[in-house]
Amino acid sequence: MEIFDSHLHIIDKRFPLIPNQGYLPNYFSCQDYRKSADKLNVVGGAVVSGSFQGYDQSYLIEAIQTLGENFVGVTQLPFDTPDEEIIRLDQLGVKALRFNVNRGGSEDISRLDYFARKVYEVVNWHTEIYINSKQLPELAAIIEKLPAVSVDHLGLSKGGFKHLFSLVDQGVKVKASGFGRIDFDPIEAIKSIYSLNPDALLFGTDLPSTRAKRPFQLSDVELILNNFEEEQAAKILYKNAVKWYLK
Repeated sequence: MEIFDSHLHIIDKRFPLIPNQGYLPNYFSCQDYRKSADKLNVVGGAVVSGSFQGYDQSYLIEAIQTLGENFVGVTQLPFDTPDEEIIRLDQLGVKALRFNVNRGGSEDISRLDYFARKVYEVVNWHTEIYINSKQLPELAAIIEKLPAVSVDHLGLSKGGFKHLFSLVDQGVKVKASGFGRIDFDPIEAIKSIYSLNPDALLFGTDLPSTRAKRPFQLSDVELILNNFEEEQAAKILYKNAVKWYLK
């Protein structure tokens, strides 16, 4: 089955890294990614900027160009980035803005409402939020009114399910990724989200799974294939993400 990998990281030694809470990741090049995903039928994906990459765009553009057709970028930017720079990045393949609440390295969450609306108006980007779902009530009033938002890694915590599911019911997307980061059975959450909105789920490998309790495994894909009918699995693994990133 075709896969659009909605969440992957490229960590290229040729470009600068910023220690985050004393942490620096191991390098993971585009070639490393291709090797790690060679048993999957990946036909596109989203390269996501991590906390340790700050506002550097050079690595991201290089990664998009190297990985090729149907690969896009998810970037972190300061809120005062000029429209011209946002448009330039869009033309180079960046398609989303990220707020990293869980790890930092991105713009402050207080800028969420203003900046998410700005990038949507200027280039039709959606906004991605890396956050523990237990924290969602603090932002729910803002998130539910934004034009296009996704939440990373199934919201990380079972304790925040009700908050996450409430947002899904209002159109927020959720990445079915980072199974090695969460404290619950991923299929439990994926089935609940699918029942609320079959279009909400976006599968991602989370390679190379930096700081995760366990890295991505091929069995993460098999979980979806074994628990959903073929058309349902196709939406989760490919169709939803293609509409989200390549529309």
